[in-house]
Amino acid sequence: MVAGTYGRGRVEFGCVGVLDGMDRVRKVGMLFLVFGGMLFLLVGGCGRVESKAGLDVEQQDMEEKGTEIQRVEKENMEKQEMPGMMNGEYDIDVNGVTLHYQVEGEGKPILLGHPNSSDHTVFSEMIPKLVEAGYQVYAPDSRGQGKSSEVSEYHYDDMAEDIYCFMNELGLEKPAYYGWSDGGIIGLLLELNHPEAFSIMAISGANLNPEGINREDETIQWIEDEVEKGHDPLLELLFREPDIDPESLHAIEIPVLVTAGSNDLVRTEHTRLIADSLPNSKLMIMEGYDHSDYIRNTDFNEKNDKTIMTETLISFLNENNY
Repeated sequence: MVAGTYGRGRVEFGCVGVLDGMDRVRKVGMLFLVFGGMLFLLVGGCGRVESKAGLDVEQQDMEEKGTEIQRVEKENMEKQEMPGMMNGEYDIDVNGVTLHYQVEGEGKPILLGHPNSSDHTVFSEMIPKLVEAGYQVYAPDSRGQGKSSEVSEYHYDDMAEDIYCFMNELGLEKPAYYGWSDGGIIGLLLELNHPEAFSIMAISGANLNPEGINREDETIQWIEDEVEKGHDPLLELLFREPDIDPESLHAIEIPVLVTAGSNDLVRTEHTRLIADSLPNSKLMIMEGYDHSDYIRNTDFNEKNDKTIMTETLISFLNENNY
């Protein structure tokens, strides 16, 4: 019995051992299943993380490319909208005033400065020919004139500074300059105050001081009468300024074309003084012409059917490789 009991006990013991073993197997299997599932999830999850990371990088690249495209498009639009980048007329704020100006053509830049009590339209005949010759023309109205903003008083130094700021604002580096009458005075002052701001310059009918004006000229006498009749600070300016020392012109080293009509408002000897004081100048006295008619056709001009000054200016620019 003992043995049998023992045997049964062994069997029972054995069965218990087997069952325990099976439990251990099941437990191990479960552990493998759990571990495998976790491993699968981990690997799959990593795969998803890597995939998501890849998508994020790709999306970021696309966003960056889109941003870059938008930036370039914006810059192009800004260039198109920037004053001076396209032909037309614009307003620009410089030196405390608003200047109206016209820009036409493509190529090397040239600025035009107009006479007293006028505006850029006096160059309506000259501008197309300069454009045809391959230049980009900038023709501003001086402060208080044309469509530029009004001011209470006038000084040539202020006008010169206006143009210098105008050049800087539009990014015009060392352009050519042509100034007629007051425009010529402005050009000289600008170049004196900011040496080599221009590459080359031409001036017509300019004066260094009021003493250079021919007081016997009928036009000057008419202007004097107008000044006496009423307060016109712009016309009065002709008899107050400028005050340029001839010797100061020695500092201007750029090529300068100096012109005047033989019947100009400015005395011929005064025009010669200007040319002689400039170290790199060329003088041309237009025989038989006055202050205006070799520059701009007028109703009373019967001498020519084209503006001589335009061809003279273009020739001077070409001679100096501009």
